[in-house]
Amino acid sequence: MSKGLWIALGVVGVFVLALLMVFGSYVSAKNQMVTKDEAVKAAWSDVDVQLQRRADLIPNLVETVKGFTKEESTVFGDIANARAGMLNAQGPAAKIAANGQLDGALGRLLLLTENYPQLRSSEQFMRLQDELAGTENRIGVARRRYNESLRDYNTFVRQFPNSLWGFHENNAFFEASESARTAPSVKF
Repeated sequence: MSKGLWIALGVVGVFVLALLMVFGSYVSAKNQMVTKDEAVKAAWSDVDVQLQRRADLIPNLVETVKGFTKEESTVFGDIANARAGMLNAQGPAAKIAANGQLDGALGRLLLLTENYPQLRSSEQFMRLQDELAGTENRIGVARRRYNESLRDYNTFVRQFPNSLWGFHENNAFFEASESARTAPSVKF
């Protein structure tokens, strides 16, 4: 064989090897992307389950409070509307926004205990309030895990060479609502 043919075969071989490496990099990145995307979905599912648990608990809490506070209908209406918005929200971004509204409405409900001391002595109210506090803790843990999974996913997508393959970031992070950023006033 001639020297030119060996050079041509060498160039073709290097080209094929480079193509295989690029294809292997893409396949590896795509497989990792699927794994990370599924982790984000699973973490979101955990958040969704806890949000549903809270939404299921709210009617019992509201009915208990209603027995003591007949004239606080605006608070109850706000909670009902926020809960309906949460249950009807589709997708993480919409549920995160609806959750912020529900947080604010629940905060106003729990502030009613200041105006109604007999409510604090109700065993049923205290039990429901404890359940709600436990659920809020579970939601906090699930949110943190979701945000960590999402951060891992976004970091992977933005890293080179993964950024070359056209994967897109997901920016539906759970963040503190505006009402949570202001400290409540406490009166003694």
